[in-house]
Amino acid sequence: MRLVSLLPSATEIVYALGLGDQLVGVTFECDEPASARVEKTVVVGGLDTRGMPPREIDDYVRGQLAVGGNLYTLHERALADLQPDLILTQDLCRVCALPSGQVEAALDYLGCHARVLSLDPRSLEEVLDSTLAVGQATGVPDRAQRLVAGLRDRLARVAALVAGRPQPKVAVIEWVDPPFTGGHWVPDLVSAAGGTPVAARPGEPSVAASWAEVAAAAPDLVVVAPCGYHLAGAAEHARIAAGALPGLPVWAIDADGIIVRPGPRLVTGVEALAAVLHPGTAGPAPPGTIQRVA
Repeated sequence: MRLVSLLPSATEIVYALGLGDQLVGVTFECDEPASARVEKTVVVGGLDTRGMPPREIDDYVRGQLAVGGNLYTLHERALADLQPDLILTQDLCRVCALPSGQVEAALDYLGCHARVLSLDPRSLEEVLDSTLAVGQATGVPDRAQRLVAGLRDRLARVAALVAGRPQPKVAVIEWVDPPFTGGHWVPDLVSAAGGTPVAARPGEPSVAASWAEVAAAAPDLVVVAPCGYHLAGAAEHARIAAGALPGLPVWAIDADGIIVRPGPRLVTGVEALAAVLHPGTAGPAPPGTIQRVA
């Protein structure tokens, strides 16, 4: 089977299922594993936001969405030339990736008859289900079941370690200028790590808030997980949050690696959060995943 992934998280799922050799096309944002973007054909491009401040990026995104513009460019001919059997995409967030309808319209125009599977999880449980869905669609359901069982075992281990302990109130910030609070599966990660999510929208899209609203939720600590950034970039954003929320402990976390992309590594995100919320009980955070900035 020839697979194309239009989502970084789907690329991670494909590799976690041992199907990397069947993946022929990816996006410019697919960086896990690092070889994916180099070895595969890039069929989706987009704006390079490196060096742009958060407000400028937000203004660009809002401007494009307001006029019905595209945040991503589908290289249609390159996609058709790959002759894929299955394309993995999403409809959950126009800011995160191409919507499936745009992909299907391009395929119809090109006369390409690939199946399109849209992965749209809104909770941690649905993220695990989407892994099973990819396994089913690619003919390796047993492999997917084993993968998900292993992820559930790790979640159960964290739950056992933090059971009965106080649950600190945690505000996760997915963007800092303007601030966006954690939505979709992100509050589930906090709960699974033994915390209480506040200023959060479980199962719903993240929306703009104000720093006053975040402070009013009375978090015990703040975790900054800006979409599109790994730990170094998250730390820069976290310093902005620390300035806006003086006196609160503020942590930066590898957002793209373990928080905002709905793939298997979300479980690593739970483990990293648990290490911060319950030091000495849940074990150390995986190296390079989280750091305190205030």
